Amino acid sequence: MASNTRVSILDYFNIVFEGENGKIESNCKACGTRIQAKRTVTSNFVTHLKRKHQAMYDEFVKKKDVKREAYSSGTVQNFPANTSGGSRASFQNAGTMAKFDRSDPRQALISEAIAKMIVRDLQAVQMVENEGFRELLHLLEPRYTPEPSHYIQQQLLPAYAYQVQLATKQALTGAESCSVTLDLLRGGGACVGAGTSGYLGVTCHFITTDWQIKSALLACLHLTGHHIPQRVLSEFDEISHAHGIAGKVFRVVADLSPCDTRPPFRLPGFSLHCNGEGEEEEEEEESSDEETCVAEAKDPAVSKDNVDDSLGQCLGRCRIDCFARSLGLCVREGLRSSTQISIVLAKAACFYNYVMATVAPEKLGQVFGSGASPAAAQASARHADRLWNVQLKTVRRMLESMDFLEDIVDRQDLALSTLEKALLRELVEVLEPFEEATDMVQLDKHVSISLALPCVLGLRKHLSEITTRHCTVIAASLAQALDRRLAGILEDPLYVTATTLDPQFKLSWSSDTDWHKQVLLEEIAKHTQAVSPPEPSPEAQPSPSKRGSKLFSFIKQRPTTQAKSLEQELAAYLHEEPTDEEPLHYWKRKSIDFPLLSQVAKKVFTVPATSTSVDRIFSTIGKTLGAERCRLLPKNLETLIYLKANYRLLWT
Repeated sequence: MASNTRVSILDYFNIVFEGENGKIESNCKACGTRIQAKRTVTSNFVTHLKRKHQAMYDEFVKKKDVKREAYSSGTVQNFPANTSGGSRASFQNAGTMAKFDRSDPRQALISEAIAKMIVRDLQAVQMVENEGFRELLHLLEPRYTPEPSHYIQQQLLPAYAYQVQLATKQALTGAESCSVTLDLLRGGGACVGAGTSGYLGVTCHFITTDWQIKSALLACLHLTGHHIPQRVLSEFDEISHAHGIAGKVFRVVADLSPCDTRPPFRLPGFSLHCNGEGEEEEEEEESSDEETCVAEAKDPAVSKDNVDDSLGQCLGRCRIDCFARSLGLCVREGLRSSTQISIVLAKAACFYNYVMATVAPEKLGQVFGSGASPAAAQASARHADRLWNVQLKTVRRMLESMDFLEDIVDRQDLALSTLEKALLRELVEVLEPFEEATDMVQLDKHVSISLALPCVLGLRKHLSEITTRHCTVIAASLAQALDRRLAGILEDPLYVTATTLDPQFKLSWSSDTDWHKQVLLEEIAKHTQAVSPPEPSPEAQPSPSKRGSKLFSFIKQRPTTQAKSLEQELAAYLHEEPTDEEPLHYWKRKSIDFPLLSQVAKKVFTVPATSTSVDRIFSTIGKTLGAERCRLLPKNLETLIYLKANYRLLWT
């Protein structure tokens, strides 16, 4: 099955993971059972075949016996292991080194590792045809036969995508409800097509039976034509039925302003140079709004307002906006209200870029972390040039070490004045709570929807109490934007319910607890089913000899269990003191005590407050797979994005 010179028990298993010290995990080809063992100790695999698949075990033993006889008779030559440099020449001799068959587990393991690298790093599949890459493979494993790019693109990657589909459907089978995020990429790059073509990402968020929050990209589809809203709704409906979530969807987070027309928001003027890319990216951002308006003027059928109106009419109350994006738009409006701040930030960026380019890495380590290297510094700057909250951290660290940096930098013309440093310090103070809120909701694998309402209240309080000298206009604009975009959250039943069911908040944030209790009861009643106590089975009835027995008369009568009403559950829940316990852990522990409330918690906590992984992939896919590197067909790009977003489902 594997090689002409070797019989291995692993021929009957598919290796899915190989770790340190030879540890491997494999799935049985016959039944799919996952077995853990080491390459050098395969008794677990042999035992599984012997117990579960006797015919396959007998076949393995027979082949082993035949091979042993061939060795003993001299029919098959046993090549020694490569233990010295002199034996390396034997690897170059095709007559003495047999290549792996495609069915050999070692061939499959290396091919899978190459596919994982392509997906994880969003590499071009054509790289496997490069001579340098093939020379490296031959050096590492001469017996490996490099797979052609068309095999990886047309067979290997689609096969992995099919495995992800099966795993996703299986996981969603046990989900009681879920929420969905819709993301749209539209642009003119070589990889994504031109005109009105685009890609739709449909991501599902659900909570498992053991109260773990999970996300999976259900589909990444290529869209063409001018009727984007109708296509989005049609595809969404088809995907929902195909994955068995029709009727389970609780909320749809749909902000379908395409990703290419809303690049990551950065601090105005704060352009960090990484290999000369900073200025070009900043120019792209400044022109994005104008380009968006021109595009919508030419094609009003695909404008954001039309898309939002169409989706709002079709999805109704199920549709909500992305909280993290709305928060970012508030910051953007606030900063654009001041022209002076962009000038000061631009000067600060020039100073930062000069420091990164001229100061020795060991000295930079004292400011930006120990062990800083030029490559690490460039990577850090490249990441910082994408998001405003990451840039703000860079500004803060720079201000904290400004005296030290000014002493080691010989360019006094780049140094910031006392007034400019005071303005930046005040800006950091004004934006720090916004940065904290953004970082908080963007954490993966935790409940985020319950944080939205407290964040709005906290930001309101912060802006009303802060005293400013240089950023007064910015603070006022932030307050106005916050009220206009996010004030509705404070009275939205969804956010009221999510925040109250978070054990760290409950109703401690409310200024009118009676009114919010009523809102909460009405909202919870819409999403709960009556939970009645289980009827005692005949087997559970006490025997006649024990019923009324004088022998056990000293035992107190057990009270009969009665289901609590919704009001009683809520009162008991709110009576407990708030706790910092993670919400999902809390409700897993309390699901028996509060069955009605836990039903609702399992629904509302599926709603994400931030953008999904596919949205982040969309925002970087154009740069990673540009026209100068490759031209991907829509079908191939769909597969690559699908596997990238679901990487953890297939390869843990």
